[in-house]
Amino acid sequence: MVKVDRLETLVQRVVADVIQNEVKEPMGFVTITGVKMTNEFSFMYVYYTVFGDENVVEKTKKALDHANGYIKNQIAARVKMRKVPELIFKIDESYNTGKKVDDIIRTIK
Repeated sequence: MVKVDRLETLVQRVVADVIQNEVKEPMGFVTITGVKMTNEFSFMYVYYTVFGDENVVEKTKKALDHANGYIKNQIAARVKMRKVPELIFKIDESYNTGKKVDDIIRTIK
């Protein structure tokens, strides 16, 4: 379990670096918040947040889906893995949920 956690953290760093420095697709300000692998190592969920409105979020989603193969190749080149799982990018809704809860708390005061 510890090795999987370490591997997920390493992949998170690699994905963040590739998106920031190498992907040329136009997208918003992206933060990679986490990576989770399935038990059989066939899928890797990459969670991200985007700063901006719905148009920026949609443009970023399309850009990440378009750059998926390149990002996967960069993971294969930088991380020692027998097989790189399929990447699935998912928007991390925890920030929006926390913001809604914070707004509700502020209105109660």
